[in-house]
Amino acid sequence: MSTAVAEQRSTQSGQAVAETFRIEPLAAPLGAQVYGVDGREPLSAQQILALKGALQEQHILIFKNQQLDDAQFLRFSTWFGSVFQPHPDFAVLSSQADGRAPEIVKVANTGDGELGNYALPAHSDHQWTPTPSSGSLLYAHEVPQEGGETIWTNLALAYSSLDEATKAEIKDLRLINYNPFVRIKNGGYNGGFVTYRTPDIEPIQGTEHPLVRIHPDSGKPLLFLSVHTEVELAGYDPERGQALIAKLREHLQNPSFSYTHRWQVGDIVYWDNQATLHARNAFPANQRRRMQRISLAGSRPF
Repeated sequence: MSTAVAEQRSTQSGQAVAETFRIEPLAAPLGAQVYGVDGREPLSAQQILALKGALQEQHILIFKNQQLDDAQFLRFSTWFGSVFQPHPDFAVLSSQADGRAPEIVKVANTGDGELGNYALPAHSDHQWTPTPSSGSLLYAHEVPQEGGETIWTNLALAYSSLDEATKAEIKDLRLINYNPFVRIKNGGYNGGFVTYRTPDIEPIQGTEHPLVRIHPDSGKPLLFLSVHTEVELAGYDPERGQALIAKLREHLQNPSFSYTHRWQVGDIVYWDNQATLHARNAFPANQRRRMQRISLAGSRPF
């Protein structure tokens, strides 16, 4: 069901036409498209509240045909929260020498952009920090002709789809999420990627959070686990823990929990980083993909 709130003005072929502000859920396990919003213009209180409510239900919001400069993108994003800054001693993507990250991160395979053209497995941003970001807005400036799609996974649906025995088993478990940038800084993963830390692997910086996280706004339980990161279940038998995490990660990759977004120039996608994972398909190195990302501050998971 779509949500209509107010009338907006947009320009098509040089003529102003009225477009109703509305939010229409996708025919997908998560996501909604927003109509009648020009990010260069102020939003009303009613519109902001409608968007925040829709994000709780749909987990990602898609805004098409945006034409924002950096200041306008920042202003639009901060209707939904303040900009995320990492704890100074926890490195994240684009961390500077002083431990801070830029307000707008360049996600691109061009110039001074980050993350190249390779595939990225499904993950939640900043999960290894004490207060992971609550959400992010990704704005497409250039897109490749093939590949580069982003796939979002609904963590509320993933949790609710578990059998009752598994829910009971994981209810009170604590997950230690280790900082991948520490391994990278120290020369990588010795020929392999650590997905579960066992006693024979030297520990690095990490943060402990609930494996089943409660969304701070909606109250929904979430399976707060990325599919290919270094983790460990606190106080749990390593062999059993490794098997349990592998089982949960296989569950998370069920396509019935996900939506794939095929980018167009001018798209902004706002996602709830607490309730979703996101992944990226690889794309040809000779094609350009240039995006800007703003992440919003979050709270300590509970």
